[in-house]
Amino acid sequence: MRLLRYTVPPGWEGASVKDFAQKRLGFSSRVLAQQKRIPGGVTQNGMPVFTTARLHAGDELAFALPEEAAGYPAAPLPLAVLWESGDYLIVDKPAWMPMHPSPGHDRDSLLHAVAYYYGQTGQSHRVCPLYRLDKDTSGLAALGKHRLAACAVAVEKRYFAVCQGGLSGSGTVDVPIGLEPGSKIKRACGAGQRAVTHWQAVCAANGHTLCAIRLETGRTHQIRAHFAYMGHPLAGDDLYGGSLALIGRQALHCGWLALSSPALAVPGPLTCPFPAGLRAAFPWLPPVEQTLSCLPGLENVPPNKK
Repeated sequence: MRLLRYTVPPGWEGASVKDFAQKRLGFSSRVLAQQKRIPGGVTQNGMPVFTTARLHAGDELAFALPEEAAGYPAAPLPLAVLWESGDYLIVDKPAWMPMHPSPGHDRDSLLHAVAYYYGQTGQSHRVCPLYRLDKDTSGLAALGKHRLAACAVAVEKRYFAVCQGGLSGSGTVDVPIGLEPGSKIKRACGAGQRAVTHWQAVCAANGHTLCAIRLETGRTHQIRAHFAYMGHPLAGDDLYGGSLALIGRQALHCGWLALSSPALAVPGPLTCPFPAGLRAAFPWLPPVEQTLSCLPGLENVPPNKK
């Protein structure tokens, strides 16, 4: 059983285990409650304690991480691992692959691929995606390998979308999104939960524009619905009025990711190149790395809500 160990600094003298875990390490109250149900789940200097126990500078506070079964059957699917630690797994998710199993996708999801990946090495991790990408959206997908990793992390992402028509400059769409009446899938703008999308045009060619996007909120189909609302649906997104002439799926890619955690080691910012299918449809796209100069223009907005 792995232990996450932390030394209590002087500034936390007299604090409770709960306060240190939540305010210093970023663990949630729900996760702490789950830890209490694990034998030896929370220890102070090697001794099991309640979360109300008081800490002293120099104490070693530890949280046990029991091995958990994967939870999903393994399927021999390709998995492009970009970075991995004992706490996180970051992969390049291909288009057409759903994140989670669902009716009609009981053997072809990212979680099936991850279960196979670990099964090949005799490992077992009950991974939890830190956010969701639509099935047809490609790019960076980050997963926590245990419940503490999934809660003690902040996520920043940048998406790149090829929309129809010419756009220039930058802008913000602050329009609520909800289910379209009569549909179980499609979203409509104008009513529902608040949704805020910040975008910046990167380059344009042949009647299309590549945009860098930062989400201030995370609603289902947010980018797709907001760009359709602007009159510039994503290429290939026929659900929201996009044309299938050049590409058979929405031209949306998660190309930049940064994680931050007060409790666990995380990588520096990661990029993910445009996949071959997107490049074939739009050969004028620059490398993702060359688009990063556009990202500072999206920095002065509130942090993304994971």
